[in-house]
Amino acid sequence: MIIRKIRLILIALLFALPGWAAEKVSFTMEAPQVVELGEQFRLAFSVNAKGSNLRLPDLSDFDVLMGPSTSQSTSFQIINGVSSQSASFSYLYILRAKKEGRFNISPATINVDGVDYKSNMQSIEVVKGSAKPSTGGVDTPTSTPGTVSRNDLFVRMNLDKRSLYKGEHLTATIKIYSKVNLNGFEDISIPNFEGFWAQDIQLPQQISLQRETYNGEIYNVGTLKKTLLFPQQTGNISIGSVKIDCIVQQRVKKSQSMFDDFFDSFANVKATITSDPVSINVLPLPTPPAGFSGAVGNFSIHSSITSRNVRENDAITIKLDVTGNGNIKLINPPKISFPADFEVYDPKTNSNFSASDQGLNGNISFEYLFLPRFAGTYTIPAINFVYFDTGTKKYVSKTTEEYQIKVEKGDGTHSNQTINSVAKEDLKQIGTDIRFIKTTPGKLYAKGYTFFGSFMFYLIYLAGALVLLAIYLLNQQRIKENANVARMKNKKASKVALKRLKEASGHLKTGSDEKFYESIERAFWGYLSDKLTIAVSELSREKATDELTRHAVSTAIIERFVQILDTCEYARYAPGGGSAKMQELYDEAMEVMSVMEKEIK
Repeated sequence: MIIRKIRLILIALLFALPGWAAEKVSFTMEAPQVVELGEQFRLAFSVNAKGSNLRLPDLSDFDVLMGPSTSQSTSFQIINGVSSQSASFSYLYILRAKKEGRFNISPATINVDGVDYKSNMQSIEVVKGSAKPSTGGVDTPTSTPGTVSRNDLFVRMNLDKRSLYKGEHLTATIKIYSKVNLNGFEDISIPNFEGFWAQDIQLPQQISLQRETYNGEIYNVGTLKKTLLFPQQTGNISIGSVKIDCIVQQRVKKSQSMFDDFFDSFANVKATITSDPVSINVLPLPTPPAGFSGAVGNFSIHSSITSRNVRENDAITIKLDVTGNGNIKLINPPKISFPADFEVYDPKTNSNFSASDQGLNGNISFEYLFLPRFAGTYTIPAINFVYFDTGTKKYVSKTTEEYQIKVEKGDGTHSNQTINSVAKEDLKQIGTDIRFIKTTPGKLYAKGYTFFGSFMFYLIYLAGALVLLAIYLLNQQRIKENANVARMKNKKASKVALKRLKEASGHLKTGSDEKFYESIERAFWGYLSDKLTIAVSELSREKATDELTRHAVSTAIIERFVQILDTCEYARYAPGGGSAKMQELYDEAMEVMSVMEKEIK
């Protein structure tokens, strides 16, 4: 009992500590972006601290039907010994618009601990009343059950630009518009954006439907994919259609009994929707000045050098950092005019960027590694970086500082430094004004010596004849093996099966679930047919199991083989495992195929 009282006292002391709830006050206003004329909707205010004197903005364009309805919630948690508490206070109003149009609701004000805080502003669009979209329920029965109207469910690819320069970005957003009760997707086919370099914008895995207007009607709209596109060619580029197989839940009445008003039946209807193809006009860039590296956007450049005073053969690195917004990933390394007596390696490139609606933001760095071979004072001129500014539609040139490098005489030995570089540039002759003295005379031959008729001549002649004979015998053996079709199939069974598995890998990357599982099945059945010399039409699970057992394949591998076939057959008719499960199945199939090839005797 005493221990319990001590605990209660400690908890009370924790709550009494100064600054316990010293978190930043947050006051927000929430309302739907689109409502219909005459529709009731909620206007909610939330604050994470207890406040008073809530002052509402001007709501003269709306009828206030109810409010405020207040509520409060508090949470307490201890993480790694650190205690925290949060509270939320809500004020709810029910409004109804008086007329059509777009209305901006000014911020509300609330007082917390003697300080006034303002909420955000909220914009609401009021449209003419129409049939309301489904908000979590099911659609009403239609006159033609089993069909879905194109006006009730469709997909669009929205582009924020239809005309732009080569290398400039546009945002392609794929949205689904629905007035029905969506129950999921069976297959989504996305165009490959040929002619563009594409970078996906990260979206939540769970698709959230928001109310939006299109052609004056309200839909529940979900964003399926958002991608940044950088055109790599000029002219008109067409982007193909998006195709989606949707599952829609519909209410279906089967009889006209008195219980129809209480009990309804529901059916899942498959609806295939396809977007219209879109076309973009890509303009060529103006004639670029010298130093243009393909950068399009808005950038800044900074350079640095590891050392300005070195010895002969010591490594030096110049690093260029390009930062900004644009086609960062596609920028080529700027050219640097190095002195002729420098041994230069290809630049190393590193990039770090993030994709958003505003474009590709981040930086790309280029590291130029070089070795001065002779003593002296050298100048590396300023580096000229040119980019095309999409805002001003003009080229902008920026330069780095000039570097003076002093190279001192070495100690006569080569540096022991390890040079990390992908590839060295073509060999150049440096310091060609002085040639080194040749200290060895090279290989000498007696006067009148000829290679023809020597021992080495006959030895090479004999070796060549033996090689030709070996090639002839191997070719005869290959002809005999090719004549035996069954033996050739047995020999190439593994190669053919791996080719089919690679085909499955391609379907995995494109998200073609059914084709992926079909390729896995065909790879296994085709492998057994070629390896065991049995026609595919004669193969079954039982016969395959018996034949594999007869060829000394382990029981564990046979069971894994059958399990993969069962998984593929089930997944083809009941998809939904996700790309992670498909990747696991692909890895499992590769492993089982490899082990079977070793065990079959």
